[in-house]
Amino acid sequence: MFRRSALIGSLLAPLQCGALLLPSWRASARVPRRTLAMAMAAEGQEALDFDKTRLYSQPSLNADGMLAVSDLHTVAWYEYGNQAGKPVLFVHGGPGGGTAPMNARYFDPEAYRIVLVDQRGCGKSTPFAELEENTTGDLVADFEKVRQMLGIERWQVFGGSWGSTLSLAYAIAHPERVTELVLRGVFLLRKKELDFFYEGRGTNFLFPEQWEAYTAAIPEDEHAGGFIEAYGKRLRGELGAEQQLAACKAWSVWEGSVSRLRVPPREAILAKWADDDFALAFARIENHYFTGGRDGVAGFFPREGWLLEEDNLAKIRHIPTVIVQGRYDVVCPPVSAYELHQRLPGSTLHMTTTGHSSFEPEIIERLVDATDAFRSESEAA
Repeated sequence: MFRRSALIGSLLAPLQCGALLLPSWRASARVPRRTLAMAMAAEGQEALDFDKTRLYSQPSLNADGMLAVSDLHTVAWYEYGNQAGKPVLFVHGGPGGGTAPMNARYFDPEAYRIVLVDQRGCGKSTPFAELEENTTGDLVADFEKVRQMLGIERWQVFGGSWGSTLSLAYAIAHPERVTELVLRGVFLLRKKELDFFYEGRGTNFLFPEQWEAYTAAIPEDEHAGGFIEAYGKRLRGELGAEQQLAACKAWSVWEGSVSRLRVPPREAILAKWADDDFALAFARIENHYFTGGRDGVAGFFPREGWLLEEDNLAKIRHIPTVIVQGRYDVVCPPVSAYELHQRLPGSTLHMTTTGHSSFEPEIIERLVDATDAFRSESEAA
């Protein structure tokens, strides 16, 4: 029988409405309901006032659509801003986070042609929460298909957290298509980073209450085998619908509870991170990428630390790169941003007095500084 402590029960019980079981071999093909939580898909957006930040006003949606990228997957895309402006690709986090209209606000809408894409399995992309044919290489190929479909020659690539991982992977694969890189909360998907956050080797020392809730979702006799593995069995649906739903919420709420330097009210965290649809795609797809392929390398990369290999970085050293990192980011610790900056000596690194969230005011300031600086370096679409 699945055991949960009173802590995890009190945290999640009010939100456990309608379990959705997704078998390990195939996720449901349904389109998720468009909840408030999914509309707030960016990390750490909850309970913040943006009127005093550098974010631009919300631009109108110019165009959107669904692009079939394989026999199985269709990805949703959205375009904002000036259709004759400088193209930029916004790469969302997670994996599995999806985009929100607000993601377009980092860019001057008069200068930029802003493209958002929901990666496979999340947001409005279908099938929902699907793991099959969902690897880093697949997502990189999807961006190329979107670029070609929109008739864009080159674009700026802007991504945070997992979005920084995927932005780097895309730039390494297609350096001739990238005008600049703007990276936030750098995540290189190495074992030491995953251990720091998910296996009790760092973040738990700073957030013990939240860590207790995260670990309480897994029976104690499975702790020694690792939480990523134990959660994976549940998130893939191998242990039934009840455990899948409880696990996806506990995994998601853990990240949402520690993403900001100043922790939001509990109600605001639960409204987004414990939402059925958001938590399912977010937790299930994240764990899938952290488990990796048959050889066990996270992110489906050829080797551990592949993004920092010299042959790869040599391909992108000519690309102007700005890195914005929270000094107190306990989701993607600063060591990764620092190591990347050291290997890319032409890059600019800003260490901010913030946590992980892309919506903390100082992070917004630095990100908008970067996009404003690059907007004058026009690229024809």
